[in-house]
Amino acid sequence: MRVKTSITLSEKTLKIVDRLAGKESNRSRIIEQAVEAFAAARARSERDARDLEVINRRADALNREVAEALAIQEEL
Repeated sequence: MRVKTSITLSEKTLKIVDRLAGKESNRSRIIEQAVEAFAAARARSERDARDLEVINRRADALNREVAEALAIQEEL
């Protein structure tokens, strides 16, 4: 369901939207796609930050595991 709304954009931004919309001249669709892309990028960035936090929190234990595995391989 679409909901009619009003937003205020700079002239520069509106020109970019119009150029992207091309002959279709569907500003709403271009803005909707931009917001969806922005939201997806933000979600990826937040997920990556959480993953990095987990990796950093477990780094010492992971490094010990790798060192032990390498030591076993050297023995063989």
